[in-house]
Amino acid sequence: MSNIIWKIKTFEEFTIPELYNVLKARINVFVVEQNCPYPDLDDYDQKAIHIWAEKDGEILANCRIFDKGIKYSEASIGRVLTTEKGRGKNLGKQLIAYALEAIEARFCTSEVRISAQDYLIKFYGEFGFEDTGKKYLEDDIPHTEMIRRKKQERLSDL
Repeated sequence: MSNIIWKIKTFEEFTIPELYNVLKARINVFVVEQNCPYPDLDDYDQKAIHIWAEKDGEILANCRIFDKGIKYSEASIGRVLTTEKGRGKNLGKQLIAYALEAIEARFCTSEVRISAQDYLIKFYGEFGFEDTGKKYLEDDIPHTEMIRRKKQERLSDL
């Protein structure tokens, strides 16, 4: 899929149309598709760095990342989504790879804690996240807290 543009911005860097499109995508996926009437505007957007893929102004994938001490003592990734038009194009994997790169570059850490929907445990496992054993319902959707510890040095990296 060509003409996809990836963007990474703080809240203050958003243009009004970009902010509108990101919020529209989040509401379409989390509130409408997943039937979760919850306050998406949670006062954390201002503290996050936002990463998204768009084509012709339409959001295809999106997440937000946080430095240590905002959501957890570790850095974190949240509000991860791929819109209906973006699915099946490996954008979710690209999004998480970019999010982890951005966390390491901007926050100087590779320790990341997330709240994953249970059906995505294997997906996040591919990025080195491990199940902490903490399970809970969030908006009636089973979630698991997962953590990615410091990157292990591989012999090939030495």
